Amino acid sequence: MKMQNKIALVTGGSRGLGKNMALALAAKGIDILLTYNSQQAEAENVVSEIESLGRKAAALQLNVADSKTFDGFFQNVTGALQTKFGTDKFDFMINNAGIGLYAPFAEFSEETFDTLFNIHLKAPFFITQKALPLMNDGGGIVNVSTGLTRFSLPGYSGYATMKGAMETLTKYMAKELGARGIRSNIIAPGAIETDFGGGRVRDNAELNAFVASQTALGRVGLPDDIGGVVAFLCSDEAKWVNAQRIEVSGGQFI
Repeated sequence: MKMQNKIALVTGGSRGLGKNMALALAAKGIDILLTYNSQQAEAENVVSEIESLGRKAAALQLNVADSKTFDGFFQNVTGALQTKFGTDKFDFMINNAGIGLYAPFAEFSEETFDTLFNIHLKAPFFITQKALPLMNDGGGIVNVSTGLTRFSLPGYSGYATMKGAMETLTKYMAKELGARGIRSNIIAPGAIETDFGGGRVRDNAELNAFVASQTALGRVGLPDDIGGVVAFLCSDEAKWVNAQRIEVSGGQFI
């Protein structure tokens, strides 16, 4: 009897870091269920890339900012698991979807705060909670933080606050889900060249050069620097890694 392939659910998997995570997981032999908010064509392109690696993949729409849609989303997950993957469970929950919104603390609006809260804290909390009945024992959760919880730069107070909360939540997930053999870890990327936050690290030459000058390896991060770490955390090689914050920043501000 053929063993069922392991499956990872990656939120925000149509571009940027999420796309890189999905491809790195697929390269490790894991099938992928990825979500997109509005970029369906991009998401389907990622599905095609994953299938070209010999893995199964599917893309589902999800707006992580709207928690009222989560129950309906998981009905769609159940359907996709059955039709595309021939199973009713998945193994790894990757909470990657995010948005970059920045302002000085003195000028930070309540609306912006609420948006960051809904996307970066409320969504991973309740998406993971609602995923639990569909997750196999012995799987794993990977959350995403930021180097900005360890060092501080003006303008990131709201964003970093949500990520700091995610680091605490990750430990509680590890503690409470350990009885099911589900591990929970969080990665903390440094500054990465993507379109995140309007592409500021990628497109602002002054900011890019500043970050590179403050990074031990002498450059800004690229998506390819991140995905493999997530794939590692979803592998048997990482079976004893649990409740950890793993910074992936090239040695930024050390």
